[in-house]
Amino acid sequence: MTTSWWCENAWLPEGIVAGVRIDVDRDRIVAVVRAPEPGRDSRRLYGLVMPGLANVHSHAFHRALRSYKQQENGDFWSWREQMYVVAERLDPDNYLTLARAVYAEMALAGITAVGEFHYLHHAPGGIPYADPNAMGYALIEAAKDAGIRLTLLDTCYLTGGFDQPLSEPQRRFSDGDAMYWAERASVMRKHSSPTVRIGAAIHSVRAVPLDQMPTVAAWKGLPLHVHLSEQQAENEGCMAMYGRTPASLLGDAGVLGPRTTAVHATHLTRGDLELLQSTGTGVCLCPTTERDLADGIGLAVAMAQREIPLSFGSDSHAVIDIFEEARVTELDERLITARRGNISADILARAAINHASLGFEDAGQLERGKLADFIAVDLMSVRTAGGGPALETIVFAASAADVTDVVVGGRAIVSDRQHVSIGDVGRLLAAAISPLLAD
Repeated sequence: MTTSWWCENAWLPEGIVAGVRIDVDRDRIVAVVRAPEPGRDSRRLYGLVMPGLANVHSHAFHRALRSYKQQENGDFWSWREQMYVVAERLDPDNYLTLARAVYAEMALAGITAVGEFHYLHHAPGGIPYADPNAMGYALIEAAKDAGIRLTLLDTCYLTGGFDQPLSEPQRRFSDGDAMYWAERASVMRKHSSPTVRIGAAIHSVRAVPLDQMPTVAAWKGLPLHVHLSEQQAENEGCMAMYGRTPASLLGDAGVLGPRTTAVHATHLTRGDLELLQSTGTGVCLCPTTERDLADGIGLAVAMAQREIPLSFGSDSHAVIDIFEEARVTELDERLITARRGNISADILARAAINHASLGFEDAGQLERGKLADFIAVDLMSVRTAGGGPALETIVFAASAADVTDVVVGGRAIVSDRQHVSIGDVGRLLAAAISPLLAD
């Protein structure tokens, strides 16, 4: 049965068009036609309809730390100790509750697919659960309940730092070596579905030794992600251990390439940029996390000039707002260069819908044959009113609060700013987070 959606304005491959009808059969778009007026049986979407947003980098359990101890001094490394406290309190049941709420928050923000960089594998002390993938299954179930697509990036994490043993909290993250990681993670592949992809991740060059990386990289044909040069200390440690930058080390290990996304990539050399460009490696920028943790400002303009594929992630979820990630990427550049207009709204908006980095190559465009994943953005809110149906309005004015409707696989999961099946997402978040922060 075909369902028709009439769009007041729609961002199509050829540009923004007024009056468009999108016909959907099951989970696919079967027709996109001009329609100045809505048909009698069409569902109506006002504002600007655009492809769903892709949140390419997430750690769901980090959401519990939003606003937590923000008045304290410190840096990424001191924040990490707070994160470990939360990690120690999670089990498959309360992780499901938390992740369901976090993914529902993403749905309200217009995110139709998320890449979960998943390394919280085992029970405290590193003891496997009766089912060694219980925590991963909790994430899959959470995304299904929230109605969004999930790329579970099963992450290899082996050492506590360069040539350092794991700390006690980190033992939950580790399988011992890459072969044991591969054995456990390979079972997850059976859970691939139209809404779930199973990919791989190398946590970082400090957490996976060079001789272990090729085993992870050998997962052919699947998305492969890696934290890259998020902090200067990581670069310095890599140079001391290997005499190479982290990007160069990953290149030598066969990790870089068209299916790989480097996350953060904040502190790169010119040679690193050229290596990412020459290998076709993408970069996921997470500027709201990078500023929240005082990590630094990346080289987004240089990446865009080199046509390195860009995407965005909310990472630690200091906020969950992909429009903000896009906007901050340009605004931070303005502070550095004292110039406006460094990266166009078109480039930033396309990075916000980059589903290919999650293995959903058939999403991210409103055209026949693509997945029916799209959102409506209010153009008459106090933020967007007056801007009209333009990408500049979306990137430089809109926020997650302006998303009114979300459709995933042809099914409405958010209607009039309310999650259709979850209910009050704020209350669900509060109920999930409060026990994790209790003294």
